[in-house]
Parts: sequence; structure tokens; C-alpha cells
Amino acid sequence: MAIGDITLSSAARANLTALQSTSALLAQTQAHLSTGKKVNSASDNATAYFASQGFLQRANDLSTVKDTLSTSLQTVTSTDNSIADVTSVITQLQGLATQALGTTNTDTRAGLASQFNALTTQLDTLVNDATFNGTNLLNSTGNTLVVYFNETNTTSLTITGVNVTSAGLLTASGNSAAGSWATTSNIQTSQSYLLTALTTLRTDAATFGGNATLIQTRQDFTSNLITSLQDASTSLIQADTNAEGANLQALQAQNSLGIISLGISGTLEQAILRIL
Repeated sequence: MAIGDITLSSAARANLTALQSTSALLAQTQAHLSTGKKVNSASDNATAYFASQGFLQRANDLSTVKDTLSTSLQTVTSTDNSIADVTSVITQLQGLATQALGTTNTDTRAGLASQFNALTTQLDTLVNDATFNGTNLLNSTGNTLVVYFNETNTTSLTITGVNVTSAGLLTASGNSAAGSWATTSNIQTSQSYLLTALTTLRTDAATFGGNATLIQTRQDFTSNLITSLQDASTSLIQADTNAEGANLQALQAQNSLGIISLGISGTLEQAILRIL
């Protein structure tokens, strides 16, 4: 049916237009309440919508960075724990050397020297098994772990591995009991290497501990930044449910009045027609 086929009075047309406008506002308010957002698409508010999406996208990127930081932190923490285990083995080696100095029996010394050599082999096994997520920072100074702190990989920390194998800590000549500890000087030489090894391990432990603290700090920073970005995104598009609820009631009342007004205008037109 063509538009011109039906003639409405100006009052009826005004009431109909107002009713259509109220219905549209009602639908919009109900959408705000159902989603909890006042901006659901770019057509609602392009500036707020795209700004909100930008905050969310960066938050998602940082979430990936946070996961990587968590893995890196576990790697460094595992390495630090392994250094503590290596230190325990060095302490045991010291105990063997001390026992050897307490006797002049060459057979006893030879037996202790054999235990020393066997324990250094176990030390190497421990170090080589200290691999976490495919990375071993204890068996070679050539191994590194690069930790990225942001989503563009422009800030990072490079952690260099150490060599705490028996050869690395005690040197090739000190990682076995020379001469089966037949002489006191042989034992004292081993003790000297062990003291140096302990000093090295304490330095390494402090370094890895400091790196772990730095990674933890950046992980906390990233978590807080993600929360801030999410809050910023929400503040741009979140609906005020109290205000929207009040709007809904007002619009429902307005819609009811519009329907009544439209009915009244139609009744008046019928009355006029009957008079004519």
C-alpha cells in the first residue's frame, strides 16, 4: 500500500512518531541492561568503542607476556634451587676431604678419595639434569635465557648461564682426588678448590636470586597494568544500571501514554466524522 493511500491527522502522526521514538529508546535501554554496556558497537559511539577495543587488545597482548614471564620465573627459580643442591654436594665433598685429613692411613684416604670421585660424577649428573623448559643455565656459560618484559619485545633481560659442573667449579685438575689423597698436600689442594667453588656458588645464587626478583617485579607490574587497561576499557563502555533502570521505567510509562494518546486521537477523529 502506498504511503499516500492512508491519511493521518497531524495529531495522530505526531503521536505515532513519538511512539516510534519511545519504542526505539526502549529497545536501546533494554540492550544496555541485558549486556551491561552502553556502547555495544561502533555505531553507538565510535570513539569510545575503538578506544575500549584498543585497551583490551593491549591487555590481551600483555596477558601473553605475563604467561611468558611466569615460565621464565619458574626457570630461574628452578636454577636457583638447583644451585642450592649443588652447594649441598660441595659441602659433602668438603666433609670427605676433612675426614681424609683426619687420618694418615693411605687405604682410608684412598677409600675417601674414591667416594670423592664418585660424588663429583653425581654432581655432573645433577647439573645436567637441571633443565627446565628446554633450558639449562648451569652446565654452560654459553647458554642464555632472554626474558621480554613488554608486548613489543623492546625491553628485556638476558640471563647468562654458568658452569657449575665439577670441571667448571673445581677445574679439570681439581674435580678428582689427586694421587688418591695419598699426601696431605693432595687433600689440601682439593679443599682449596672446594672453598673457591662455594664462593662461586654463592655469587651465582645471588645473581639468579636477583634475576628472579626482577622478573617477579615485572610480572606484578604487568598484572597491574592489565587490570588498569581492563578497567579503562570497561569505564568507556559500561552502562550505569541504576540510570538505565530508571530510564526503562520512564520509557515504559511514556510508551503507555503514547499508546493512550494515539488511541484518543483516533477516537476524536471518529467523533468528528460522526458529527460531519
